[in-house]
Amino acid sequence: MAPAPPRPAAFPPRGGSAMAAVRDVEIDPEGTFKYILVRLQRPGGGEQRDIVRGTKAAEFHNHIFEKVNPEMEKLGYECKCLGGGKIEHNSKDKKIRVFGLSTGYGKADHSVTVEILKKEYTDYEITWSDDKK
Repeated sequence: MAPAPPRPAAFPPRGGSAMAAVRDVEIDPEGTFKYILVRLQRPGGGEQRDIVRGTKAAEFHNHIFEKVNPEMEKLGYECKCLGGGKIEHNSKDKKIRVFGLSTGYGKADHSVTVEILKKEYTDYEITWSDDKK
């Protein structure tokens, strides 16, 4: 019997360590833009994690989800958008403000988003509010 072919690089290794390889935060380095809070989960439950994605390139929040979802499915995860809002990122002053909401997905829990951002931007002042602008 021939040996099994090598697994594709995009396929997660057994044991769930691939979730750790997914970055907590991928946002634009500067400006004000839409963001979403996404929950990753293994099919059937078990391991789960929330990630933040945001970019000026997205006209609508669902454009971000439509990019993230297939990427995560390739890694073997189910994605659920928990909500959205906006991020104002000022890299010069090391400040991030999280605010607003998504018309389609509703408002993300900005306090959760801020805790995730603080892991990546440890030397930043990061705040949130329910303000629309």
